[in-house]
Amino acid sequence: MFTGIVEELGEVVAREDLTDAARLVIHGPVVTADAAHGDSIAVNGVCLTVVEVLPGGRFSADVMRETLDRSSLQKLDAGAAVNLERAAPVGGRLGGHIVQGHVDGTGHVLARTPAEHWEVVRIALPPALARYVVEKGSITVDGISLTVSGVGADWFEVSLIPTTRELTTLGRAPVGTPVNLEVDVIAKYVERLLQHPAE
Repeated sequence: MFTGIVEELGEVVAREDLTDAARLVIHGPVVTADAAHGDSIAVNGVCLTVVEVLPGGRFSADVMRETLDRSSLQKLDAGAAVNLERAAPVGGRLGGHIVQGHVDGTGHVLARTPAEHWEVVRIALPPALARYVVEKGSITVDGISLTVSGVGADWFEVSLIPTTRELTTLGRAPVGTPVNLEVDVIAKYVERLLQHPAE
C-alpha cells in the first residue's frame, strides 16, 4: 500500500524491451536507501517490485505486458522523470489516502490554468471511471494523491500547490501528456457490495 505522497522525483536511466515485458532501471537514491530485492516501489503510481538494487542509487524492475498495456509506463524511455514512493510502513502516517498502486486507467492533461499561488490542471476522465470521481474526493494521478476540485462528464480538475508543481512530474506535464489514474478503492468496494448484497 502507498499514500500518494511522492518521496522523490527519479529518472529512468535505461529500458530493455523484452518479448512480453520491459525492464526498467531507475535512479532514485531516496527510495533505494533502504530498498531490497522484492520490495515495492510505486513508479508514476504503478506498484513495481524491485528486482535488484544497483550501485549509484538505482534499482531495476520488470514491467509485464499487462501493465504496459494499461498504464503510461509503455511510453517511458531513458531520461524520463518519474514520481517515486516506497510502500507505506505499518504504523506510519497516511499523509495522502489509501493507494494500491493498481492503475485503473489512463487520462491525459487537457488544460493548465495558472493562478498566483497554484495551478488548476484539467485531466481527461475515461467513461468507465467517471462514476468513482467526485468533487472533493481523492484520486491518484501518476502516483500523486490529489483532491478533485472540479468534475465534468469526461474530465476532472485538480489544483496544484507550489510544492506539488516543483516536486512531481505533473507540475511540468504539458497538455497532451498521458497520466496514470487510480480511483479511490473504497468507492469500488462500496459499488461491489451494493451490486451483490449478502443474502
